[in-house]
Amino acid sequence: MGKEIVAMILAGGRGTRLEALTAKVAKPAVHFGGKYRIIDFPLSNCANSGIDVVGVLTQYESVLLGTYVGAGTKWGLDGNNSLAAILPARERGGVGATWYAGTADAIYQNISFLDQYDPEYVLILSGDHIYKMDYAEMLAAHKEKGADLTVAVLNVSLKEASRFGIMNTNKDGSIYEFEEKPEKPKSTLASMGIYIFTYKELRKYLIADAKDENSKHDFGMNIIPMMLDDDKKLYAYEFSGYWKDVGTVESLWQANMDLLDDKELDLYNIKKDWKIYTEDTLSKPQIIGEKASIKHSLVTQGCIVNGEVEGSVLFNNVYIGEGAKVVDSVLMPGVLVEEGAEIYKAIIDEGVVVKSSDVINKEAKEVELVSDNA
Repeated sequence: MGKEIVAMILAGGRGTRLEALTAKVAKPAVHFGGKYRIIDFPLSNCANSGIDVVGVLTQYESVLLGTYVGAGTKWGLDGNNSLAAILPARERGGVGATWYAGTADAIYQNISFLDQYDPEYVLILSGDHIYKMDYAEMLAAHKEKGADLTVAVLNVSLKEASRFGIMNTNKDGSIYEFEEKPEKPKSTLASMGIYIFTYKELRKYLIADAKDENSKHDFGMNIIPMMLDDDKKLYAYEFSGYWKDVGTVESLWQANMDLLDDKELDLYNIKKDWKIYTEDTLSKPQIIGEKASIKHSLVTQGCIVNGEVEGSVLFNNVYIGEGAKVVDSVLMPGVLVEEGAEIYKAIIDEGVVVKSSDVINKEAKEVELVSDNA
């Protein structure tokens, strides 16, 4: 079919560090920012970048995520020549049922999907990061360099660098070394887990890696080092906008708080027409009661607020009773806060009822997660 580029979103993560939030849903399906799910961001980036064929690779708790993505209608990926395809780990002819063994193996198991589109390039994405990015600009850089692989990188602090895969580059941006979470990093260019491969090269390396019984079948640990050893053309593409890996309760809370502090994410499209598409819950308008007080907060449709809300993010259909107090907190859809309850620096999971006598995390040193799924 000759597509120039196909995107593959790795969305099978278990997300154990998000604790009870991922007890029943995959990490990319976790709620974020008042009305979104995390998966909305890479899918919207693809749609806005003109990439119209996207594979979404699912594994852990895939039913809700698969239903949510559907045919890609929310992101305009359901036209005659566009598609969002759910690609779960599954039984294949001659192989039997197998889980995805690693990031590279997940793509390898879907080579037949890629082959039917015969793309020149393949974009590999993570399904659990919050950011806006024009992949078309990254593709243009990849073409200009004649690269076999382009890796998106973010300049982090030296203190943070040991938490990431670090790209060591020459002055022209070419990568000469990759270090996975080095104790003493040589640079601060951290991999964002966003790759553009020239597909003919990627295909060869995926097949070779699949035959290696000692491989972890991972892009960072195996595919990239193999390509470096073979002197392939690898380049770093530096990204300068907002990007957050919301892999922990603390980081998810912080990313929601960033929305209130005028960070670079800009969900309101003030700086650029780059909408993040999502599901419309068709809830009723907000109701702000006579005794309500709302300061520095994000309140979405269907909320009823009769108490005090400050520095907080309220998802759809949250109810705040009279005399209740919610400070520096994230309340997921359908949370009910009874009259007089108090919540400080917490994430309250979907559908939780906070009783009138509850005082949650008043000392507020670390973020507290309250969930019925514990």
